[in-house]
Amino acid sequence: MALYQNASHLQAITHDAFDQTHSPGVQAPNPGIYQCTGCGDEIAIAKGNTLPPQNHHQHTSYSPIQWRLIVCAVQK
Repeated sequence: MALYQNASHLQAITHDAFDQTHSPGVQAPNPGIYQCTGCGDEIAIAKGNTLPPQNHHQHTSYSPIQWRLIVCAVQK
């Protein structure tokens, strides 16, 4: 679970970018924190950088590695 100290730095929003899952090794469509839907591992990544590959970490279960955006960084 992503952590924060000051809630004034975050804003809740409903957007379909948070509903999409992404395969390992694809470009991140948004900058921010992504979470593995299978094990909960989190990574921070810049937009356009490659999400970690399939062999980045192993699951103890048979769930596939899929990444979901949980915090989006906004550039002004």
